[in-house]
Amino acid sequence: MRVPHHKLNPLPTRRDFVALAAGAAAAAAPPVLAQDRVAVVATFSILGDLVKNVGGDRVAVATLVGPDGDVHVYSPTPADAKTLTAAKAVFVNGLGLEGWMTRLIGASGSMAPVIVASAGVKPRDMPDRRQAGPVPDPHAWQSVANATIYVANIRDGLSRADPAGKATYDANAQSYLATLAALDEEVRADVAKIPADRRKVITTHYAFGYFADAYGLQFIAPEGLSTDAEPSAKDVAIIIAQIRRDKIPAVFMENIADPRLMREIAGETGAAIGGTLYSDALSAPDGPAGTYVALMRHNAGEFDKALTL
Repeated sequence: MRVPHHKLNPLPTRRDFVALAAGAAAAAAPPVLAQDRVAVVATFSILGDLVKNVGGDRVAVATLVGPDGDVHVYSPTPADAKTLTAAKAVFVNGLGLEGWMTRLIGASGSMAPVIVASAGVKPRDMPDRRQAGPVPDPHAWQSVANATIYVANIRDGLSRADPAGKATYDANAQSYLATLAALDEEVRADVAKIPADRRKVITTHYAFGYFADAYGLQFIAPEGLSTDAEPSAKDVAIIIAQIRRDKIPAVFMENIADPRLMREIAGETGAAIGGTLYSDALSAPDGPAGTYVALMRHNAGEFDKALTL
């Protein structure tokens, strides 16, 4: 029996945030992230890596949800509140990804500017079984073109927080944007190797819609936009029928998700189990997806290996 993600790690309540505020107030002094650097915060590991690439040695980036962590169901801690009080800028994804962040900022008392990295991205509308209508798909970084928008917003946010470092941030962003342009071409080349009739995959939740739009794969997911959305038996039965009807060749695990449902679906349908995908979090630094660039290369390579005849 699959245990719902929201029961494994419930979202914080108002009482939790009162405790966070108390914890922050009780601290003798906010932690110093790096005395000679500009202290900034990013909400999750992928965004933290983008900020590091733009900030370079001039910034010290604290990431709230680390490698292999699930930002959808994260429960903030008093230490997070203290980290925010030390920050000169806070970077968030936006598009509804970090539902817990507004209350955490309020609990911390932080006055740091909040930069929405996805500002300017054209959001996809996606159905969500917990809502009456469509909601914005928050996983915009899964298109490299959108990641370039993130980089521009990060550059500008850092320059406002630290005007003396503007030239450094401009240069770092320009260099990283060239890296991302090359990455985009690599991903397109990997997907181009896959026969058109095999560009269909099953993943755990709807994290790859922007990837699908940008690169031409079709993704089906038993869970919704968030990993805390528990699929019904009817949902799973519909997906199993679709796999059989459309001869979908592979299902993929995600590093942030419980693999049991995907193994059940693979067993019922005979679809191959592809490699682990990194959707909402990086791997550990020594893993296959320790940076955003490595993550995109890894995922495209896994699709290529599992789907190419």
